[in-house]
Amino acid sequence: MKTNPSQWVVFKRLLSYLKPYKWLTLLALGLLLSTSVIKSLIPLIASHFIDSYMTDFGHAALMLLIGYYGMYILQTLVQYFGNFFFARVSYSVVRDIRRDAFANMERLGMSYFDKTPAGSIVSRITNDTESISEMFSGILSSFISAIFIFTVTLYTMLTLDARLTGLVAIFLPFIFIFVNIYRKKSTAVIAKTRSLLSDINTKLSESIEGIRIIQAFNQEDRLKDEFDAINEEHLHFANQSMRIDSIFLRPAMSLLKLLAYAVLMAYFGFSWQKIGISAGIMYAFIQYVNRLFDPLIEVTQNFSTLQTSMVSAGRVFALIDEDGYEPLQDNSGAVIEQGDIEFKHVSFSYDGVNPILDDISFSVKKGETIAFVGSTGSGKSSIINVFMRFYEFQSGQVLLDGRDIRTYSQDQLRQNIGLVLQDPFLYHGTIASNIKMYQELTDEEVKAAAEFVDADQFIQKLPNGYDEPVTERGSTFSTGQRQLLAFARTVASQPKILILDEATANIDSETEGIVQHSLAKMRQGRTTIAIAHRLSTIQDANCIYVLDKGRIIESGSHDELLALGGTYHKMYQLQAGMMEN
Repeated sequence: MKTNPSQWVVFKRLLSYLKPYKWLTLLALGLLLSTSVIKSLIPLIASHFIDSYMTDFGHAALMLLIGYYGMYILQTLVQYFGNFFFARVSYSVVRDIRRDAFANMERLGMSYFDKTPAGSIVSRITNDTESISEMFSGILSSFISAIFIFTVTLYTMLTLDARLTGLVAIFLPFIFIFVNIYRKKSTAVIAKTRSLLSDINTKLSESIEGIRIIQAFNQEDRLKDEFDAINEEHLHFANQSMRIDSIFLRPAMSLLKLLAYAVLMAYFGFSWQKIGISAGIMYAFIQYVNRLFDPLIEVTQNFSTLQTSMVSAGRVFALIDEDGYEPLQDNSGAVIEQGDIEFKHVSFSYDGVNPILDDISFSVKKGETIAFVGSTGSGKSSIINVFMRFYEFQSGQVLLDGRDIRTYSQDQLRQNIGLVLQDPFLYHGTIASNIKMYQELTDEEVKAAAEFVDADQFIQKLPNGYDEPVTERGSTFSTGQRQLLAFARTVASQPKILILDEATANIDSETEGIVQHSLAKMRQGRTTIAIAHRLSTIQDANCIYVLDKGRIIESGSHDELLALGGTYHKMYQLQAGMMEN
């Protein structure tokens, strides 16, 4: 049976995951082969019983009958253990594939996540790997078992009567023709069905994550219509796949089996006296036709699932092979001592065509704070993305303590750079585990970090204190409380450099005073880069840079920029007017 070359490559790669479990796999294969042999012996025993003991039932016939049913029991036991060991191998392989997919996903850079919906990634690591599990645990074992049974049965039939075997063999080419037609017609349909299932997961994920906005803007009906459209299209292709299955799989195979029965019975009816075929041999051949066609019917019945598994495996391997990693570091062993930062004529583009940062130069030393302001799309967050090594810049230099930032390992950078985002992310767990972030910290160190950023005040009022459960994204806490916990997490890691990406943009005025006081303490003795929306929060910065279309158009202290009367002055007046109103 020929397969599409790409599918064959995928299949061989799947088989490579069996190497760590080769002995268990061989044991399972041995048991399946034993099952095939036992199945082929049962009709022979029945044939011998019919021809020799039907009219003379005695002790020998009783022993043969006991042996006949004993073979059925033995077949059941051997088949059970064969399937059991195959299932163990299957789940182990899927665990390994899922682990590889997740491990590679964790290494990918921000550019991959910018262009790939989260729901699609979730679908590959969950639904698609589950489909692979079905292939290994059920389909692959049935395929191998079918090959064994087919081979052993065909050999046994030939030894019994070559003429009858030749009559049955006439129908075998038609089986492979039907399977080949099915493969050609079903591959594209199955691939589209899996793709639409991924789209459903993506739409579902987006709807759950954005449910507040959806409800706030009364967009439930629109999202429902979009979901229904994708769901209906998925149903259309699923039905189309089912129609192909219903024509080319079990009905076609069953028809061929009935025709084989008819030919055998007709041949036996017209020729048994001439050719001397016994009733026992005829009974055995009827059973062997079942054993010849039934595994082929099962294989073709599972072929659609196999096709789905191949498509799913291809999608998972595409994730495993994705190489859009973070920019490489030299890992020279350099250690960040002070945290002095300098950008020298840095230019950057996300797509390599449209410039986002154009000839950016600035410097900031330990204990100093600089801030970037500007309209949306001016390049503020891109400076952070470049410095955090989420993206590679195209030209210029980024220096850290006078050394090229590329000479520091990723671990060194992550340990010494504390990032606080506009929307703080909290994990399932407790307040303590979110502050620790799986670092080796004592309870006293966790409490000290919370006290330092003034988060201890509200934590102590909670029913369980530091053991208070944190739900998904910390939804039970206010924005200010979540931000204070993010501050505590950052302080606990003792970074030398602090990056604040609009850390106070979503804070209410009541909490802003506490947050600002915490920020002031966090910035002491640290190199700080702040991206600010509220100009009132950065007035004490050593230098403020105004960005426009990726270029620095103004720089200076708050008072110097106001005296300049330029863009910053207009922005400040606009915000001051809004606050007065």
